[in-house]
Amino acid sequence: MTAPLPLPPVPEPFQLPFHYGALHQVGIDWLVDAAPARELLAKHHPDLTAATFEDGRALVSLNYQLYFAQYAFGGGVTQEIEFSVIAFPTAEADRLPRLTYAQYAQGWDQTKLLGIARLHVVCDNPFAISAGRELYAEPKAPGWFEVGLPSLNGPAGETWTVRCKAAAIGPDDTLEKGLGPLLDVTAKLDGLTGAAANSAPITGYGTDREGRLLAGPMNVYQPYRWYDLGAPEHSGRTRLEVHATDGDLGRDIRALLADDTPAVGAWTYQSPPVAAHNRPYYLPTGPRL
Repeated sequence: MTAPLPLPPVPEPFQLPFHYGALHQVGIDWLVDAAPARELLAKHHPDLTAATFEDGRALVSLNYQLYFAQYAFGGGVTQEIEFSVIAFPTAEADRLPRLTYAQYAQGWDQTKLLGIARLHVVCDNPFAISAGRELYAEPKAPGWFEVGLPSLNGPAGETWTVRCKAAAIGPDDTLEKGLGPLLDVTAKLDGLTGAAANSAPITGYGTDREGRLLAGPMNVYQPYRWYDLGAPEHSGRTRLEVHATDGDLGRDIRALLADDTPAVGAWTYQSPPVAAHNRPYYLPTGPRL
């Protein structure tokens, strides 16, 4: 029997768990040829194996997050996008159930060994970039976002549009926005009925500077909504356009995804509102009788 491993350190000024005040998220999944996925995974996470589903294909996922956190000094809003291969620790292969993509997407893997092996993460919050790198060995880089999201405070609809642009971290850990677009993502989910997906906790994998494999579970306290996009009539509901094809992110996306690769599913989560400020009404004025 192997000895228990120590927990990874939590350096100052971070503390865990990290609590989200609100979370809005959309993910898109693609089934792809397994060979290039294995090759990329070996480069980024040598102790992980790409999971395979229908026809022996691997699963690639891209997800956007908008989240709020409350701290002792106030609040902060963060946006990020993750590009991942669904994978599991090679040493745990004998514990995995055999699943179809739809079963995985709806949370049937109760081992939670099938997780997101992050290849690239782009984030607009320098503090969150540092936290992701130091705590979870996330390959996190700066960027910024222009988005259109479903909202109770906006027009009716279920379309998500995300444009991710280049950025740098400047003096005093400030984000310096660039002009160059990195990628655009669109998910048109209007008119579809999503299925409740019990997929949390979601395991996120990272490999630290010493080559040690980390697993960080993320609990989400309500079900996700999963949308089956496998039917041919849904092939136009999602779009991924890569602009910076000469960068690491662009090259890795293009290594796994051709322009015409159809998405097989999408999943969303939106925190419920906690309060509503209602429409005002007039009061009579003038002298009382």
